[in-house]
Formats: sequence, structure tokens, C-alpha cells
Amino acid sequence: MPVRRTPLALAALIAALLVALLPAGGSSTAASTVAERERWHTKVLAMVQAPGFPANVVLHPNGRVYAGTFSNMRGDSLPSVVREWTRRGDLLRSWEVPGQDLAASHGIQVANVDARGRLIVLEKSTGKVLRLNLDTGRWTTYSRLRDLPACPLGLPGDGCTPNINDAGPIPNYAAWGPDGSLYLTDYGQAVLWKVPPGGGRARVWLADKRLDGIEFGTAGLALAPNRRSLFVMQQTSLGLGDLTVAQGKLYRIPLRGERTLTKLWQSRPMDLPDGFSFARSGRVYVANAGSNQLVVLDEEFAEVERVPALPVTGENGSPVPFDTPSNVTFAGRSVLVANQSFLGTTANHAILDVYVGERGVPIHIPRGAGVRR
Repeated sequence: MPVRRTPLALAALIAALLVALLPAGGSSTAASTVAERERWHTKVLAMVQAPGFPANVVLHPNGRVYAGTFSNMRGDSLPSVVREWTRRGDLLRSWEVPGQDLAASHGIQVANVDARGRLIVLEKSTGKVLRLNLDTGRWTTYSRLRDLPACPLGLPGDGCTPNINDAGPIPNYAAWGPDGSLYLTDYGQAVLWKVPPGGGRARVWLADKRLDGIEFGTAGLALAPNRRSLFVMQQTSLGLGDLTVAQGKLYRIPLRGERTLTKLWQSRPMDLPDGFSFARSGRVYVANAGSNQLVVLDEEFAEVERVPALPVTGENGSPVPFDTPSNVTFAGRSVLVANQSFLGTTANHAILDVYVGERGVPIHIPRGAGVRR
């Protein structure tokens, strides 16, 4: 008996034949357009215009990306800027930083977010911990780091800096403690600071000669995933607090009990490790500002990957090579890297998106962080 084909059946048959005739892998379905990137695939998320020199990247709980502009080693009189991008790299807003000493070396790092979504911004020329309200654009001072006197004989003491070169405070990275205290690294004074919950007077939490890197001091800071300790990145030991002067170090410091530095990892000479982040796998991703490489440490803090393999070149397959990468911030299965280009190659001032295929440990923002009680 002949089979009667309805118009609907004929349409289905034609559609099936068309699919069958497509080349393998040539389907135009949505699945093919969202194919996963290869590990370490790098693309430019956004270029950073004058004054350039992007520093730490923060992924806000609102899903937007923020970064500030750090100092120009040649000097300039341009106010630093905080910029806001979508996760796709579209520039939305920007804010100039008020109250900087524009005659001095000045710059900022967007370091964290408080419980009300305000940005924590660290300013170099004044040593201030600022806060930016994204809804109103209002700036307030959360704390200010003091210019400590030099310690006698360069040995740590009460209320002084053991740094050989007393350069004044340079707040660099910030992390919330479980109780809402804010901890800060100081790139210029070989100390770690603690600001009480809600802001106010910063006090020296730890002073140690091993944190003296002279011009390449204490950089990255993060709360441990178990929230029992702080992890601190030291770029060098040029202040002679450690015999391996040209190597960077990753230290762990317990939040309770004796404040001792335990060395977990030591970099190669002149890697100048800067910011870092924890992956949920237990691995640690590190940006080497000196060698223009990203490094991965395993759960035992042994180096397991280094990209690109050759130092200095920064070759990553994107139009913008790694050029003084200053941080790694997880965003989905990628890390966002601020390409600071310390020597001032403006064409390399960019935020890069590097696919790593795994997710990071969420940044801990305690309930009430930054809110005066």
C-alpha cells in the first residue's frame, strides 16, 4: 500500500536529509559555537587607556570587572582611574581618584569589595585605603597607613620598619579576615597591617625582615581557603632577610597563635611573583611580573606548570603578550590578568582573559565586612 506523506512529514524528511549532508563537525547548532577553549588560550578582554598601567583585577559579585591604574615609573601628573567593564570587556564607567599627590609617584590597586558592594581601593602616594560607592561615585577614607620610622640596625621592633630603604607606606593587596578585619600588604615597609572591622586606625600586625624586598617587596595576599591563615607573596629578599635574595617566596601565616612565616614555595631568580589565586582543585595560580609567565603550584606548593615555557617573551598567542602580569583573578573557568607593562609599552596595557579550565575559590567577604558596628 502506498504511504501517504503529509506536508509535516515531508518537511521533517527534508530537514533530516539536510543534516545528513552537512560535513562532520559542520553543524551550525549553538553547541558548536560554544566549544570549550583550550587550556591557556588567551584573549584580550579590554585595552586600558591612559593613564594605563593596570594593576589588580577584581571580579565583583555584581558580575562586573574592575581594575585601577598604577604608577608610571617615568612619572606623570594624571589622576589614577578606576574602570568598570562587563565580563565581555565592554567599558561601562570610570572614576578618577581624588586627593592624590600628583607630584609624587601615585597609583592605585582595586583590592577588594566590602559587604555592601563598595570597592576597596589602595592609593600609593598617600598610603590611604579608600572606598568607592559604585551607586553614588562617592569616595571615603577607610584607613591610612603610617610612615613608620626605620628600626635601629634594621631589626624588627615595635612601631618601626625593618626595611633597609624606608620608602614610606605602599598599600598593595588586601584580604578580609573571618572577623571582618582587613589585612594589607605594604610594598615599602616590610610589614603587614590590620584594620579593625568597620575601618579606622591601621596597626602593624607583623613586621619581619624577610618582607624587605627594597624596591621589590611584599605583594599578593589572600585568605587561605580554610580561613585559618593568610598567604603572602614576597617578590624578592633584596633587603637581606633571606640569603636567596633574587627569588620570590610564598609564605603562610596563621591567624591565631604565634605569627610565624612558613615558606611554602620559592620562585626562580627574578621571577618577581606578584598576585595569586587559589583554584578549587587546591592548585595556586601565580603571576610572575619579572619573567612574564604564569605559574601553577600543586596542593603541595610544587611548581607543575609555567606558561609560556620561555621567560621574558610573554608569548601567549594573543595580540598582547604577557608584559609584567600583576595578578590572576578567577572568573568562571578563566583567570583575568592585569598586564601592567611596567616599562610603559602602552600597546600592552590590557586586561587579559586566560582560559584554565577550572574554577577558583570564591573571595571571602564576611557578613558586615567594611560596615562599622
